[in-house]
Amino acid sequence: MSPASRYTYLGPEGTFTEAALRTLPEAATRELVPMVSVPAALDAVRAGEAAGALVPIENSVEGGVTATLDELASGEPLMIYREVLLPITFALLVRPGTSLEEIKTVTGHPVAQPQVRGWLAAHLPNALWESAASNADGARLVQEGRYDAAFAGEFAAATYGLEALITDIHDAENAVTRFVLVGRPARPPAPTGADKTSVVMWLREDHPGALLELLQEYASRGVNMMRIESRPTGEGIGRYCFSVDCEGHIQDRRVGDVLMGLKRACQQVRFLGSYPRADGVRPTLRAGTTDTEFTEAADWVMRCLDGRG
Repeated sequence: MSPASRYTYLGPEGTFTEAALRTLPEAATRELVPMVSVPAALDAVRAGEAAGALVPIENSVEGGVTATLDELASGEPLMIYREVLLPITFALLVRPGTSLEEIKTVTGHPVAQPQVRGWLAAHLPNALWESAASNADGARLVQEGRYDAAFAGEFAAATYGLEALITDIHDAENAVTRFVLVGRPARPPAPTGADKTSVVMWLREDHPGALLELLQEYASRGVNMMRIESRPTGEGIGRYCFSVDCEGHIQDRRVGDVLMGLKRACQQVRFLGSYPRADGVRPTLRAGTTDTEFTEAADWVMRCLDGRG
């Protein structure tokens, strides 16, 4: 297939990322290519080798996926076009015939460990944990005999010739991982009324209240922030950029006004996209923040300029 029909994802085969990607209707008509890392999946899009990449960005237990946040904040710009929410529960995958008592080493993605830490302490307190590039890669390493067990999706067992010794493992009920489909910059999808807008912003200068000033750009326009995380810029201790998700679409007057305010106030703002919310939840708008009220306010200013205010 041509690059326009290709999606990359955090591989290898059998990852939760692949499972999330296969929930998209268009995945049935795309060539799905596993990559060794989040940067590799996104770089394929930057290089024009794929139309999009699905990567994890946030987990309800562990928080942001730093590899994705950092890649989206640096390098050639990319945009988010949609998101997928996938419930996460783990299985303990082993080579056939392995008993729980025989497990001395376990592996999985670093984000998986906090989601099974309590279970490990209760059932395998002496097992040594070592991280793998992904949960599916951990399953591959078990297949090769390098570890005794891996925490991965139960669906990965058949791919790697393993068996699920124990299933439905999780410390937190209703754990969910959020994935985003990323492509090269273009016009955002049309607003649906239940949308999300993501940006990365850099402070112009560090001073008391600098971050508060940026947060007030959202608060004063009634735009709800859904996530904010700081990430080091690499320019020295204490130098951070901020990754933010908020409710609404760039075409919504209140959100567009926030972005204009951030552009004036920040050293740099990177627009990561406006896209439909996977949960379909529509925002509750405060009085004075609807598009109609923004338009009426602008019209009133114009009438004042004309002497008709």
